[in-house]
Amino acid sequence: MRQRLGIKKIVIQALVVGVTLAATSNLHAADCAAGKTMKEGVLTIATGNPAYYPWVMDNNPSSGQGFEAAVAYAVAERMGFDKENVEWTSASFDQSIQPGVKDFDFNLQQFSITEEREKVVDFSAPYYSAPMAVLVRKSAVENGAAPTIESLKTLIWGIDSNTTALAMIQETIAPSSTPLLYDDNINVVEAMKANQIDAGMFDLPTALYLGGVVLEDGVVLGQFPADRTDTPDQFGLLMEDGSALKACVDEAVLSITEDGTLAAIEAQWLQETTGVPLIK
Repeated sequence: MRQRLGIKKIVIQALVVGVTLAATSNLHAADCAAGKTMKEGVLTIATGNPAYYPWVMDNNPSSGQGFEAAVAYAVAERMGFDKENVEWTSASFDQSIQPGVKDFDFNLQQFSITEEREKVVDFSAPYYSAPMAVLVRKSAVENGAAPTIESLKTLIWGIDSNTTALAMIQETIAPSSTPLLYDDNINVVEAMKANQIDAGMFDLPTALYLGGVVLEDGVVLGQFPADRTDTPDQFGLLMEDGSALKACVDEAVLSITEDGTLAAIEAQWLQETTGVPLIK
């Protein structure tokens, strides 16, 4: 009986320690952001209007549905802000990357982190590294194209010669025919429309756009893990240059990265929801 009571006491102590550590972490995050947001006690987050699938579902970021909407709330929570203390606003992409005062604490709408942009705005640690994805037409799937290396070898490829995707096709897929080279993505898509090629390789956000908007019968066949790409395009939360919140936002992004929260959000919204499987 005493042994059971001893074990029970140890379990309770462990639970208390866990709760205390979590509370301490939340307090630290809240302390980090205290007095640094635009509105006291409120985190103001911006995105585009309209905001598109799968980044935001039904153009309603406050629902938390969609990859970037879910990321925003996960970051807010780690910074000590409940959902009720998050306010959304809209800002155009082009306006947001210009220098000057911002009317948001941070903004997320697929902003690629670049050296040029970092001269006039601040970015958080990356919350997304865009993997390369394969775009085909519905007819290719009907003819047997599948998200496997073996299947991809048999396709006729077209590629923008200015990207690193050519090396990935040659080294990872090693197709049976030499890829055809084009000078930009639009010409790759036009070649696909003309049945000159079966497939093209783009980063996943571009492939989703081209497959959903430009090609009437476009299908994003599959995606490679981001670590298979030498220089993946990385997205960051955008803030005003010199933002006092940057360290807090970085800490929150790293926190959801390290404990697997970010990976789970990505799997839900950029694999399961889009139906774009990993290529095997």
